[in-house]
Amino acid sequence: QVQLVESGGGLVQPGGSLRLSCAASGIIFNIYSMGWYRQAPGNQRELVATITSAGGINYADSVKGRFTISRDNAKNTMYLQMNSLKPEDTAVYYCNIPVPRTVYWGRGTQVTVSS
Repeated sequence: QVQLVESGGGLVQPGGSLRLSCAASGIIFNIYSMGWYRQAPGNQRELVATITSAGGINYADSVKGRFTISRDNAKNTMYLQMNSLKPEDTAVYYCNIPVPRTVYWGRGTQVTVSS
């Protein structure tokens, strides 16, 4: 059974930083691309960043230069380092792994950027 568990969310002031983690189990982690998505209240879920099995990276324009995605295949874990956070980054952040015929999602972790 595949499980993705996000952690590291919380309340942070504008300009602050957070590091999200996504721990995967039940899957051969290192052969798949993975991604971070977010969903703010009233909005559709949107792409934040993706990382391939070979380390190729893609970012949404809104987070370029502020967020860094990475993965540690030995720990079956993906990370999202978020710096210079803005109120508009407030959302539930989800990780996913697309595999043939399905996409696995975690339950999400709340990030709130507010003074």
